[in-house]
Amino acid sequence: MAENNPFPGENNTGHVWDDNLRELQNPPPRWWMLGFWASILFVIGYTILYPSWPVGQEATPGIMGWTQMKEYERGLEQVTAKRAQFEDRIRSLSATEILADPGLMQYTLSSAKVLFGDNCAACHGSGGQGNPGFPVLADDDWLYGGTTAKLTETVAGGRQGAMTAHRSILTDAEADTLANWVVQMSETGGQGGSEEGWALFKSKGCIACHGAKANGHVLDLPNGDFVTVGAANLTDGIWRFEPGGYDSAKHTILYGVNQTGVPETRNAVMPAFSSAGKLSEQEIKKLVVYVHALGGGK
Repeated sequence: MAENNPFPGENNTGHVWDDNLRELQNPPPRWWMLGFWASILFVIGYTILYPSWPVGQEATPGIMGWTQMKEYERGLEQVTAKRAQFEDRIRSLSATEILADPGLMQYTLSSAKVLFGDNCAACHGSGGQGNPGFPVLADDDWLYGGTTAKLTETVAGGRQGAMTAHRSILTDAEADTLANWVVQMSETGGQGGSEEGWALFKSKGCIACHGAKANGHVLDLPNGDFVTVGAANLTDGIWRFEPGGYDSAKHTILYGVNQTGVPETRNAVMPAFSSAGKLSEQEIKKLVVYVHALGGGK
């Protein structure tokens, strides 16, 4: 092929295709060659200074002794040092006192966001909006109270709701009456409800947990606080178990909450994060502040 080169005198290999496509032998530009040799020198220097070549289960250490773990630990030490002043103050204050300090509260909310995502969001949603079967934390409705003290009890010790299954206590007609009465109460803010429904509410023992006003308050205290066992407020439009309404109310009435041996019962259990060793006292305090801020706790 070289003997029949149609481009004599050109610096090519003699390989020609389709009449004019040929392979040239021009050297690369000088700047490219300099960069090429510089890259080789860089790799040699890097492998001497830093961990590089795998030897057994580890890499060559490099003369600088640098590792990613050491870099991470140094960064963590710097972050911890910056946070120390805030963490020390949180440790010495109550959740209520933290809420009264705007600057410290902002730090606590930022710090607790990760805690909430890791420990609470799976059930209560990333923004506290609640998932099916789990309470909303972003509203102002609290089964056990929304004060920082009550929230601390809830996060640290967990909660387990309980309601008797009334399927063997009520006739179907009575269950219908009570379910309709609950809907009427929720729609009227506790101002409605049939007399027959009120009579059943009292005679069947519902008043013991839901309170005389059906608002979940077993006892109202002079200072505005109240005693509750965690029973739902039947006078608002918020439903503990979605979608709410007649069918939902009747299901809860008939099968109760957390009733052993009743497959259709509602499940309402929150783990105890303190006794289970999942969260420290400091972390629980942060979460209490975060949840309180989500729902405007009271």
